[in-house]
Amino acid sequence: MENDNLIELKVLGITRSEVQPGAYALLLENADSTTDEARRIPIVVGAAEAQSIAVHLEQVMPTRPLTHDLFVSMFHVFGIELQRVVIYSFKDGVFAAMLHVVNPTTKVEIDARTSDAIAIALRTGAPIYTTPEVMQLTSYEWRRDGDYKAHKPVRLEDLPVEKLERRLQQYVDKEQYEKAAKVQKIIAQKTNPTQSGE
Repeated sequence: MENDNLIELKVLGITRSEVQPGAYALLLENADSTTDEARRIPIVVGAAEAQSIAVHLEQVMPTRPLTHDLFVSMFHVFGIELQRVVIYSFKDGVFAAMLHVVNPTTKVEIDARTSDAIAIALRTGAPIYTTPEVMQLTSYEWRRDGDYKAHKPVRLEDLPVEKLERRLQQYVDKEQYEKAAKVQKIIAQKTNPTQSGE
């Protein structure tokens, strides 16, 4: 897939849920966002991956290399370059990513967990992309002056996609990730009904 068809992302940070112990969310945003509006993608990650990403974002030097540091060291030793990471799929609530790596003689794509791919990309400075389809299925609209007040209780399935995206924003802001995942799944079913029965 060519870069022209992809959307570049940037990492905003990691948050920890006080409501749901052990739950972490990695927040991504379109790279061409403004200070007033953006499209954001929350990805639930494990504790180890969250720690690895947070350590790099906060520029903490661990006493011993973490697993993702080891990968980057091996890349350097063997002359491997990570050209980009592409989050190419979202299915059954799970994101999938591809590492595009090259050396002087070989160019390959390696399937990876999204959290691992991003942790390595941050350490190498490689760009992170997603497809328009994944962006449509999983992102929500963030606006600095947005009105995200709670609505009267209704069936989530009956809400239009625009209101579901705002509800998703509410749940992420409140760190209610189980509810956010449910809304994210409904949005995916509404925007891509042909895959809802898979």
